[in-house]
Amino acid sequence: MKSSERSFARRIDLTSLQLFVAVCELGSIGRAAEREFIAASAVSKRLSDLETAVDTQLLYRHSRGVTLTPAGESLLHHARNVLFGLERMQGELSEYADGVRGHVRVHANISAIVQFLPEDLGSFAREHSQIKIDLQEHLSADVIQAVHEGTADLGICNPEAVPGAAEMELQSRPYRSDHLMLVVPLSHALAKRDAISFEEALEWDIVGLQSGSSISQAMRSASAQLRRPLRQRIQVTSLDAMCRMIDNGLGVGLVPDRAFTLMHGVGNLRGIQLTDDWAHRELRLMARDFDALPVTARLLVEHLSPRPVADAPAPGDDADPTIRALHSSIGLGAI
Repeated sequence: MKSSERSFARRIDLTSLQLFVAVCELGSIGRAAEREFIAASAVSKRLSDLETAVDTQLLYRHSRGVTLTPAGESLLHHARNVLFGLERMQGELSEYADGVRGHVRVHANISAIVQFLPEDLGSFAREHSQIKIDLQEHLSADVIQAVHEGTADLGICNPEAVPGAAEMELQSRPYRSDHLMLVVPLSHALAKRDAISFEEALEWDIVGLQSGSSISQAMRSASAQLRRPLRQRIQVTSLDAMCRMIDNGLGVGLVPDRAFTLMHGVGNLRGIQLTDDWAHRELRLMARDFDALPVTARLLVEHLSPRPVADAPAPGDDADPTIRALHSSIGLGAI
């Protein structure tokens, strides 16, 4: 950090940032003072000192309260990020104080979360109760970006569906695979089919996930190659909502095979195998550098990585040297 940056950091205190955010949210110094249990004159002094520290006006003061200047808008955005980061830091550190021995940040797409992660993370949590998993659902592109920026230790998604993913130079390992099915109501004209091409499905209205999802991107790419319009008039954010829309006759849609099996009770629906090569998808574990991950994250990667059946340890055998070494390094023993 440069000397000028250190000097700036010393001139900004967290209490002033908290008060600034409170004033911005309430639009009044007086109301902010009441909420924060501090004198209005003290709040006003803090704001003046903050403006002096950043060497610019942050607020327009008028008889009805205050409004933000352009500089104030910028500071509000950064102040909220700083305060949110501090809240997360406090939460994570309090978990260590309560006995949690590790923390892994995971971002995953909806296909991985619906189909595989509940069981996989559940079994990991039962084996490693000292390790806390922070899981967030995101679109595949956002998963890749979070891993690239370091806001997630581990990502789980379909990187082939993300334009520019290769340019991020992330490492990847296999996780699971799925196959897309065309889901239709039982009363639909296609319901008796066992297999179908996506080109045939384009004759019908499509119910799809939001535009940034890997399934939507795959459909748009395929329809463009076929030079056929994609009549996707309804977009939702969850697979169960998609199935309910399809059940009510609003179109047909593509759903991963295992997800459809798990949601089989959502409506009177039929899944038809999609014959296109791109319908088979590989979900992968993504990291900036697997070897540089924290020990707890490496344990999770090892747990999620598929292993040949012949290599699996016999019941009661915990002699796997990789697992044993990782356990030992964080004091978990043979859990």
